[in-house]
Amino acid sequence: MLVPGILAMRGRWHLARKGWTRFVWFGLLAVAGCQLAYFLAVDRLPVAIALLLEFCGVILVVLWLWLRRGQRPRPLTVAGMLVALVGLMLVLDVFGVLQIDLVGVLWALLAAVGLAAYFVISADDTTGLPPLALTSGGLLVAAAVLFGAGALGVLPFEFSFTDGAMAGFLVPWWVLVACLGLLATAFAYSTGTTASRRLGSKVASFVGLSEVMFAVIWAWLLLAEMPAVVQLLGGAAILGGVVLIKVDEDSGTDDRSPSTAAAETAAPLPRSL
Repeated sequence: MLVPGILAMRGRWHLARKGWTRFVWFGLLAVAGCQLAYFLAVDRLPVAIALLLEFCGVILVVLWLWLRRGQRPRPLTVAGMLVALVGLMLVLDVFGVLQIDLVGVLWALLAAVGLAAYFVISADDTTGLPPLALTSGGLLVAAAVLFGAGALGVLPFEFSFTDGAMAGFLVPWWVLVACLGLLATAFAYSTGTTASRRLGSKVASFVGLSEVMFAVIWAWLLLAEMPAVVQLLGGAAILGGVVLIKVDEDSGTDDRSPSTAAAETAAPLPRSL
């Protein structure tokens, strides 16, 4: 992401001097903090419970907008939030999970704070930093933090050059690394920050719940793990909740920054799910 980030900043390096703290907070909270806390959570909790608690970060986004900007959630938003969270529970099938560790819960809740920070910081363009530049700078800070955690033994680092199976085929290790680095990280963070600028932090955070649904779909396609009927129903509920929140967002004021709203008034941008 370093090259695209530099290209995005051409002629606008004064914005980096003005908003360098955004790089730091994005890297510390939205990337390194969120990932590190989640890794430590799944060391003590079942993956389903850890994911459910982490994605409660979307509720924190709504609360932040209410407390910080006075945007009290309207009934349609509350309904969409409840429907989406029920769908998330169905997709993760958390009702059959009984193993709970309080320390793991605390780590998962810290991951939720990091997830909320990701959407709030991504959607705020008061500094004028391009989304690609914010992503690049944030990932650079996060890489330094995570390598530091590895050096201190907080997060063990291991490297393997063993080939692995994907979609029924044996693929070289570097293909797996490329998929993780380019698709799961660089592409995902870049498109996520860009989407947050257009949708606003609230809608973008609930659209982000579909990450779990798509994880189930990819597991089906790549690993032949057939999703259960309850998971399919949960995915439909997540989409339904997102639609309710988007409709409510379009019918009232949104949570975009004043500069973004003014820019879109002058030159309308397409806004879609």
